[in-house]
Amino acid sequence: MSTPPEPKTGPKDLDERAIDVARALAMDAVQKANSGHPGTPMALAPLAHTLFQEVLRHDPSDPHWAGRDRFVLSAGHASMLLYAQLFLTGYGLSLDDIKAFRQWESRTPGHPEYHHTLGVETTTGPLGQGVGNAVGMAMALRHTAALWDPAGEAGLFDPTVYVVCSDGDLQEGVAAEAASLAGHHRLGNLVLVWDDNHISIEGDTAVAFTEDVLARFAAYGFATDRVDDAEDTGAIRAALERARDDRERPTIIALRSHIGWPSPTKMDTGAAHGSPLGEDEIRTVKEILGLNPDEHFAAPDDVVAHCRTAVERGKALHAEWDAALAAWAEANPAVAAERERVLAGRLPDGWAAKLPTFEPGSTMATREASGAVINAIADVLPELWGGSADLAGSNNTTIKGADSFLPDTPAGRVLHFGIREHAMGSAMNGMALVGGVRPFGGTFLVFSDYMRPAVRLAALVGLPVTYVWTHDSIGLGEDGPTHQPVEHLLALRAIPGLDVVRPADATETAVCWRTVLERGKPAGLALTRQKVPTLPGDAAGAARGAYVVADPDNASPQVILIGTGSEVHVALDARERLEAAGVPTRVVSMPCVEWFTEQDASYRDSVLLPSVKVRVSVEAAVTLGWERWVGENGASLGIDHFGASAPYEVLYEQFGITPDRVVATAQRSLSLLGATQGAPTGD
Repeated sequence: MSTPPEPKTGPKDLDERAIDVARALAMDAVQKANSGHPGTPMALAPLAHTLFQEVLRHDPSDPHWAGRDRFVLSAGHASMLLYAQLFLTGYGLSLDDIKAFRQWESRTPGHPEYHHTLGVETTTGPLGQGVGNAVGMAMALRHTAALWDPAGEAGLFDPTVYVVCSDGDLQEGVAAEAASLAGHHRLGNLVLVWDDNHISIEGDTAVAFTEDVLARFAAYGFATDRVDDAEDTGAIRAALERARDDRERPTIIALRSHIGWPSPTKMDTGAAHGSPLGEDEIRTVKEILGLNPDEHFAAPDDVVAHCRTAVERGKALHAEWDAALAAWAEANPAVAAERERVLAGRLPDGWAAKLPTFEPGSTMATREASGAVINAIADVLPELWGGSADLAGSNNTTIKGADSFLPDTPAGRVLHFGIREHAMGSAMNGMALVGGVRPFGGTFLVFSDYMRPAVRLAALVGLPVTYVWTHDSIGLGEDGPTHQPVEHLLALRAIPGLDVVRPADATETAVCWRTVLERGKPAGLALTRQKVPTLPGDAAGAARGAYVVADPDNASPQVILIGTGSEVHVALDARERLEAAGVPTRVVSMPCVEWFTEQDASYRDSVLLPSVKVRVSVEAAVTLGWERWVGENGASLGIDHFGASAPYEVLYEQFGITPDRVVATAQRSLSLLGATQGAPTGD
């Protein structure tokens, strides 16, 4: 229907009053904050109430209950839709929290944040990300159910993921990528509710969004449904139940709503999307709803008590599930113990003994070494689960001998994301959020740009996901500047909370993989296409972010060369020439700036000796950022321009990433320092 429904007049039951209270809380919170998005929480209050009171399996007294359904508000700007339900149903939010909406240190930030507010399943706000997260959640839940209960007899591990998404979500490319993936995998545990309100910030969506959305999703492989009146809770409940019960394919429900309903002047306008309604308009809406216009943040005791029955209902569901889990665990003790370990995020005792070792002097690309690590530890880490955005042969991300994760083999460990880097990143976040897996996903480093918003959110939340980014420099050679990352290491290091790891050789790669898994934080491994020599030693210092690879035999260093990845070998060759010229030289490998920064000052000073002023960094990438480590008397060699198409040996020579240039740079710095300080140059 296109005409908004008329508000009900006369007495209302407790469910109807609860819906109106939720609307009023959203209006009041946005008005008090003088910012926010009231229109969608008002329009979708019946949906949210129906979900939290009648459909969703959840326990407000234990928001982390493993048997719960997941609710994802992909339209994260409508956060008051969720906060109102978390308050009313008893998740621990208070009325004061609602009053503190969008304020400093409140539990009700502008967009929902995981780890910050109990009951929030994922951090959302960047449109489309919630859809991608939910697809990853549904994939991981299906996978772990197949591992822990292959016959499906226990019925314990297959909850439903419900998503509320907006027109804006469905215009984003990541949502399209993720939906295509969900349809392919026939994820019957996924339900999308599309808020079909025809409004975005610029007004009627007809200016930019006129496709047949349901036809598109049907083509993806979704079941489609429609509810024409967002006020019709009976129709909403029936549609949600139909979607929940169809376990053969995901479902999208188009819910026709009217943003800002029943605001007389703001409904069905862009003004209701992202601005307070104004005190006069709020008074009018409250009068229309039969609420006291003089009351702000009203939460009548009988309404709250009615909504809080969700707590007892949830406890009963939880107790029933716990009893079934106990029976299952008794019948399957080994699987139960493994499940408990994995969900707790603990690595098994002695797992690191399975890490491969590599022969010093042999040559191997670090992408190959990464693949060797994955396959060496796969048997002892069943939670290790991943694949590639259609580059498995190049990224070396395939667990050999393992089945692919496909609709008919959900226990498979090899993921095929297709050429959907952004959906891969967003889905990996969802996988990590539900637990039971340690996801990894591969693509070329240059294509980390395609997934950057998801990487940023993984870092913001602190999720244990691992990116296998190969072809990490001009070393990939003939593919040329379109595929050669030069600015990417710097750009990724700029993301707070992301570990960017560029090992120098196969041995460092194994140490770095171990460290990444032990830290349990988002990390990207930047790995070479070209072969590099395997250095002697155990490279244990790589776990601290930087360490000394080579030192003068009988003298204190006058020069420190700092390299990452394949350029550590350039630095080592340069050191030999400097030493031959009488310049005592230390070489430092710095695979992870973030890890090194975390070390105490004494360790950092033991590696980068403060007394040594001449330092040269060498990395086949932009040099910005290296001034922190080389200091005012140092220099940085890199590539502050795009690459070219040629064999990689030619590129390194032409762009001056060579031992000779490192030597010349170090000697020039020594000369300049000597001229200003009268220090010896070592010549």
